[in-house]
Parts: sequence; structure tokens; C-alpha cells
Amino acid sequence: MTTTSQVHRFTVNTDIYMLSKVQDWFESFQSAIPYLIWVQCNLVLVEAFTNVVEHAHQDLPPDTPIDIEFTIRPHEVELWVWDYGKPFDLKAQLEISLKKHSAYESIDEIPTGGRGLMIAHSIADTLLYERQPNQRNCFIFVKRFSATLQGITSGKNV
Repeated sequence: MTTTSQVHRFTVNTDIYMLSKVQDWFESFQSAIPYLIWVQCNLVLVEAFTNVVEHAHQDLPPDTPIDIEFTIRPHEVELWVWDYGKPFDLKAQLEISLKKHSAYESIDEIPTGGRGLMIAHSIADTLLYERQPNQRNCFIFVKRFSATLQGITSGKNV
């Protein structure tokens, strides 16, 4: 486990087939954080990347970059994903999704469309989507974990 901050950056083009490259990059952090936290972060990363490709960048050229940053601290991780799309109101979108899907008993029953944001919201300690001064948007996911999880870095221990 790390005792200082480690910041890792990765940039890919807007192409859904780049998801495998993103996941290859992210797999390298599996032993650096508790396995459960890594799985949750990986799920959120896949959802965020897919949303950028399918929504934020849908009308932009395929060479439009998607910048990803993953920061590891002793009891916290942060995932930042930047896009060039039109901004949206994350809080309002979450409220719509939660209201729309409140009748379902399980997340597995909810049809696609808004489910990824609900999953990210349920996992996150902090979840933001902010317009940046450089006309980009930044999806920010923060997850904290306790010292008791620090020794659990293998899926076999979960």
C-alpha cells in the first residue's frame, strides 16, 4: 500500500474500442489498492469512459482526446475523466434517474440509460461533474477506504 500520493495519467482518442487499452492501463493498479475498491473504480471508469464516447463526444471527431487521471493515496483514490462535450447537470440527471428507477427492487432490473450514474453515485464518497475554465468537463469520483481493507489486495481474499 502506498504512503504518499501517486498520480497516473492516460490519454486515448474517442473510440469505444480504446476501452480495452483503458482497462489494460487500469489493471496495473490492481495490486496497489484493496481489490474491492479496484473493482468498484474499474466499473466507474468503464461507465465514465463509455458515457464520454457515446454521449459527450458523439458529435466530435474520433481523434478528440479523453484524458484520465487516477490518484492513489493511503486511504483514498480519485478518478478524474475529462471530456470536450456539452456540460450537463449531474445532480439533476441523478435525481431524474433515481426518481425514474425508484420502483425497481434491484439495480439489475433497471434498463440501461442512467444506470451507470446511479452505480457511480452509490459507490462514491464524492461524485462531481464540473465545467473547467478551458471549456472541458471533468467527471470526478472519490472513494475512501479504511485501513482494514488495506491488506486485501487480491480477489481471493474478498
